[in-house]
Amino acid sequence: MTNETTLQGLPAQVNAQCRVLVLGSMPGMASLQAARYYAHPRNRFWPLMGALCGLDPQLDYPRRLACLQRSGVGLWDVIGRCRRRGSLDAAIVRGSEVANPLPRLLQGLPRLQAIACNGAAAAQAFERHVRPALPAGHGWAVLALPSTSPANAAWSFERLLGQWRRLSPWLPVAEQSIP
Repeated sequence: MTNETTLQGLPAQVNAQCRVLVLGSMPGMASLQAARYYAHPRNRFWPLMGALCGLDPQLDYPRRLACLQRSGVGLWDVIGRCRRRGSLDAAIVRGSEVANPLPRLLQGLPRLQAIACNGAAAAQAFERHVRPALPAGHGWAVLALPSTSPANAAWSFERLLGQWRRLSPWLPVAEQSIP
């Protein structure tokens, strides 16, 4: 018995003002069960966005999303459906992945300047499933950033923040984003 579950991802949280699209691989079980991105209490995504965009990570989820979108940041995942055993990216069953229609989404984002892959699995899935379908010379910066997942415990918050600051050129000054 494999205990594999077929999982359906979350909808994109993106608006036309999006300058930075953060892509995960596939939400973990806590996020899928809560129907919220980065819902695991030890995931460092929201505190990082607090430091980078000035949003309060303690706000309720709809207000965090609204602040993030006002800062020009959108969220989605590379993988829209897959089979997985448990919550870890390493447990995604290779060959079961169905990518989200990212090329179509990206074409509809006139202000997009950067794509940030949250973790190695997201970056690898992007390279496999999305990059081949992108137009040549698209002009977006594509950054592979360290995962904010609690499974990436070897990275301190400060070290993560240092790498995620690579998004700063496309983000507003943090103090201007506080609601």
